[in-house]
This record gives sequence, structure tokens and C-alpha cells, in this order.
Amino acid sequence: MNKTFAIIRREFNARVRTRTFIFTTLLLPVFMVFVSVVPALMMRGGDRTMRVAIVDGTTDGLGARIESALAGEKLSIKADASQRYELQRVSAVGHTQIVQDSMVALTGLDRKKHPESFDGVLVLGDSLLQMGSAEYLGSNTSAFESMTELESSLSKVLMQTRLAHSGVDPALLAEAMKRADLKTTKVSGGKATGESGAASFAIAYFMAFVLYLGVVLYGQQTMMSVIEEKSSRIMEVLVSSVRPFQMLLGKVLGVGITGLLQMAIWGATVFLVTTEHVRIAGVVGVSPEAMQQFPIPTMSAGLFAIFLAYFVLGFLLYGALYAAIGAMCNSVQDAQQYVAVLTPILMISFFAVFAIFKDPTGGIGVPMSMIPFFSHLAMPVRWSLSSVPAGQLLLSLGLGVVALLGVTWVAARIYRTGILMYGKKPTFAEAFRWIRAK
Repeated sequence: MNKTFAIIRREFNARVRTRTFIFTTLLLPVFMVFVSVVPALMMRGGDRTMRVAIVDGTTDGLGARIESALAGEKLSIKADASQRYELQRVSAVGHTQIVQDSMVALTGLDRKKHPESFDGVLVLGDSLLQMGSAEYLGSNTSAFESMTELESSLSKVLMQTRLAHSGVDPALLAEAMKRADLKTTKVSGGKATGESGAASFAIAYFMAFVLYLGVVLYGQQTMMSVIEEKSSRIMEVLVSSVRPFQMLLGKVLGVGITGLLQMAIWGATVFLVTTEHVRIAGVVGVSPEAMQQFPIPTMSAGLFAIFLAYFVLGFLLYGALYAAIGAMCNSVQDAQQYVAVLTPILMISFFAVFAIFKDPTGGIGVPMSMIPFFSHLAMPVRWSLSSVPAGQLLLSLGLGVVALLGVTWVAARIYRTGILMYGKKPTFAEAFRWIRAK
């Protein structure tokens, strides 16, 4: 076992000390903190009252009604929120263009040097009621959210005016057309978790993507390590002092522990950010109210443990197969033929996740979470979306361990012969004979 531990230590040290490992390991924690805090920071103080000049060329009083409607708009739903617009309406019947030009001349200037300046000019004419056409000239036209808010307010006034002209009570119609507000809350084990459906989807998709990527990348690293040692003939020296099974075990575990360390750091970051995001926001000066505008899904301790457990099972299973492929080949090009057999299986397990999103307690979700080659993605996703019976979880883990032992046995028999085979690329039939050989 000392020799196996030596190989594990070598594989582990060779990877964790690289700049690539350090950079990628730190990148996700930084990114998670960034996406959880920065949006609130960007929004803090970013929305302000707009100074708008209304050039009123209407003759039916529509301009005054629009001014009144815009004056009632606020930046948020809070009672003490600031007004969305600071308005100045100028009557321009008969000389709209002249007034428009004079107002535009005061638009987009430095507010400190020209306190009388405007952010924009809203031009209204008699065609507004019939055609619905108005014009806004401003320095903030690229602020799509602000322009949408302004357009929505104008549309509301137009609708109310048209209804009033038709003899329909606008208030009555608005009450009748009020939309339903459907709030989704995840239920697990017969209890409401307080987590929305969108939040559950986000954390499940994130886990599926990271697990898929981790298994593929670290599996390929295992294969590359075997191919490099075989092509450089170092393998022949190692075989003289270490048994092939010890080499296989050491390589897979060494790379696996490296991946587990990275996944643990990533998972712990997600766990801390999702459970302590309000406290983290307080450290950087963002109020809890601002953070509530950007709800972050929560990763529980149980889900974190399931995430790591199934990464270990998934990687060891596929890692052993990738190591066997590396032992069979003399170059990366030769390995592509065999990797092409594993890739569809991994792709199916990833795309099956989308079916689990739709129905985590039925359909293909349950069988996929039981099949070892797919369960490393399916079960963590099911666990994050719904309550999984303890019996099903234990069965899934048990089948995963049994499959791992079987795959390791097969991979070890291919590995012991393949590492010393050079020249022609072996066929699947030859690999099968290696497995059967005593």
C-alpha cells in the first residue's frame, strides 16, 4: 500500500501545484461572490430621478393627464421612495418644433454646471391618442429599463383615455384585467422549504453542469497521464517495482482526490454564498433589502454532501475506464476512438437532467438515478428538486459501489496488459481477451 500511496501523492502534487489548478479553483469562488453581490452594488444608487421636459402640443388635455400620471411614478414600491420623474410641462400648441428645439438645447448637459438641464424631452402631439406615437429625445435612451417604464406609463394613460371616450370605466376594466400572481415554493418531505421553483432549478442545473464537467475533465487527465507515461517508456520502469493494479488505483485516486478537493472548495463556496449571502453583502456595504432583489438559491448541507459523494462515485467509475483507455493507446489520437464510446453515455446522463427538471419524482428520473453510469448526475439533481426516499438513495449508492468494483476489476485487467503493449492499436475484441485472460 505504501507504493500506492506514493503514486497517489505524486499524482496529487503534480496537479495541485500547477497554476491552472490554482487559478480555476479560485476562479469560481470569486465569480460566485461577484454575481451575488455586484448586481446589488451596481443597483445601489444607480437608479435616480429623471428630469424630463414635456413639450405639450396636444389640444385635448392629454398632456396634462400624462404629466399627472408620470408625477405619480416612484423608483420603487416603498412608501418613502423618490419620484421617478421630475417634470416640467411646456405648452407648445402651434409651435411645437420651436419649443422642442429650445428644450433639447438644455438636454444632456453637466448637471453640476447646468442645474436647469434635462435628461430628456418628451414630445406629445394630437396624433398621440389616435396613432399612439410620441417622441423622446434624451441622453439616456440606451437605458432600456427606463425607456420601457416611460413607454408603459404612456400606454396606460392612452388606454384609460380611449376607454373613457368609449364610455367604459377605466378603473373597472383595470380591476377586471388584473393578472394573477403565481408564487412557486418548493416542497420537500411534505414541508415547504421557502425556496422558489426558479431557485431550485438554478442550483440543480449548476450542480449538473459542474459534475459533468468535473468527471469529463478529470477523467481525461487520468487518461492523458497514463498515455504520457506509456509513450515515454516510464511505465516499463514502474512495472518492475509496482503492480499494475496498484498503479491504476494510485492514478485514479490521486487524480480523484485532486478533483474532490476542487469540488469541495467550489461546493463549500456555493454553500457559504447561498446561506450567508446577506452577511457577505453587509461586509461590502450592501443592504439586506438590496440583496432581496436578487434572490440566490440555497445549497443545504445535505445537498453539499450528496454532491461530493456522487462526484466521487462518478469520477472513480469513469476515471477507471479512462485509465484503461489510456493503457490501450499510444497517443491521444488513438484514444479518441474509445473515448467516443464513453462520451454518448455522459451526454445522455447530462441531457436526462432536463427530463428530471420536468418530473423529478417520476418518468425517467427514478430509473436514471438508480443506474450507476447516470446516477452521478441524476440523483443530486433529484435530491435538490424533491424529497428522495432513503431507500432509493441507499439503493442508488449501493448500486454505484457495486458497479464501481466491477468496472475497476475490468479496467485493472485491461490495464495490466495494455500498459506494456505498443504498436498497433488494439481492437475491442483484443481488449475483451485481455479481460478474460488469467
